[in-house]
Amino acid sequence: MSVQAEGTFYVQVIGLRPKVQVSADGSGVVGHARARLLADLADATGLSAAYSAAPRPLRPRGTGHDPGRIATDLAVMLADGGEAIADLAVLRDQAGVFGPVASTPTAWRLLADVDEKALASLRSARAQSREVDWLQAADHGEGILAARSAGRMLPGLVLDLDATLVTCHSEKQQAAPTYKGGFGCHPLLCFLANTGEALSGRPRPKNAGANTAADHITVLDQALAQIPDAHRHGTDLLIRTDSAGSAKAFPAHIRALQKRGIRTFFSVGYAITEPVRRAVRAMPDRLWHPALDQDGTLRDGAEVAELTGLVDLDGHPAGTRIIVRRERPHPGAQLSLFDQDEGLRHQVFLTDTPYSGGGSAQFLEARHRRHACVEDHIRCGKSTGSGRFPSRDFNVNAVWLELSLAAIDLLTLMCVLLLDGELAVAEPKKLRYRLLHVAARLTRGGRRLRLRISATWPWRNEPPTAFHRLAALPRPAS
Repeated sequence: MSVQAEGTFYVQVIGLRPKVQVSADGSGVVGHARARLLADLADATGLSAAYSAAPRPLRPRGTGHDPGRIATDLAVMLADGGEAIADLAVLRDQAGVFGPVASTPTAWRLLADVDEKALASLRSARAQSREVDWLQAADHGEGILAARSAGRMLPGLVLDLDATLVTCHSEKQQAAPTYKGGFGCHPLLCFLANTGEALSGRPRPKNAGANTAADHITVLDQALAQIPDAHRHGTDLLIRTDSAGSAKAFPAHIRALQKRGIRTFFSVGYAITEPVRRAVRAMPDRLWHPALDQDGTLRDGAEVAELTGLVDLDGHPAGTRIIVRRERPHPGAQLSLFDQDEGLRHQVFLTDTPYSGGGSAQFLEARHRRHACVEDHIRCGKSTGSGRFPSRDFNVNAVWLELSLAAIDLLTLMCVLLLDGELAVAEPKKLRYRLLHVAARLTRGGRRLRLRISATWPWRNEPPTAFHRLAALPRPAS
């Protein structure tokens, strides 16, 4: 590489690639151009307006940047793949596409000023927007898709709760050594299995235990508040967790919600205790039945049995069933001493779905095993803001997590409302590579601003279609 002029370089390439001259004097070219789709979607679904109304007291005398607009821009930045508040520069330096965007210090001040009351307002604003989203999805003809397990559609909505570890590389407030030997935080999250939307999250302090019933109850209640009234009442709501949710207080809380007209049911993992071991060993082989795969076919090497009546479930809601699966362990599986003794891997869960409602042990086990999809949602969420907290201050990180949940929702709703085919089921990484991070040329003409995408880009037809669908979405009443 040789310098030809100040700020200009000539790159000697190898093979058949053409020589390229690189300079920093371009104009009218914008990167991440299609991230404008996310910003417009936030406007069309009412998220921007709801955010503007939520933290309004944080804007003294109505001057400066609108706090709601800053929150929306942060959510768009996170959905676009930003990892730090300073990444707002990607939007701010392209004012021709995104309009005026707050500076990094201004965004920092907003996050620092949001107290618990303002954070609750942001959650409420996201719930208002979701109600509009779901109405738009129904008008679009898609509606809220049914979750599937064992080749069958599940009635109603399915909520998956799970905790994850977020590594911190500095001594952030209330971070601590985790139970896996690392250092960081242990947030608890809830996702909607039907669509992948992020309903709620709690950035738990220090080395919070995995099976804290109080945290599960708080996150579940916040998730239920995110579901529109028409779906929260009169629709079956299945709550799934791993063994962390089997503390007696959590299933009892789920059952108690039925008294408030919310039709909640549970499917929660259960620890393999000594009474469970004795029941498994006493179970005759003739009472073990082949397990099912997610397509409804028989699962090779796996069997299911019901232990209800053989294990004391005193203190759990009436009608609770206990079901066990045993399976040949795959290479590298972590086995307990009991599993090593038996030569099989065992997993146990509790549910209150009655047999009369189509709840055979085989189907319910496949339905519960589908809870593993939450790990994919968490992994994608970590690339959308929840995998890295920006501040030493715990409260700032709590606001950051809430905006990360909004960012996940924007990506999910973009797929549901605006995209088709492969991109409609794509994960965030693919969406960014193929759709959001593509450059375009910004031109003006006929009193209009135009984004011109390269005619040779393989996915050049998706953005115009998505923007047309966005324009056709019914808007919420102002």
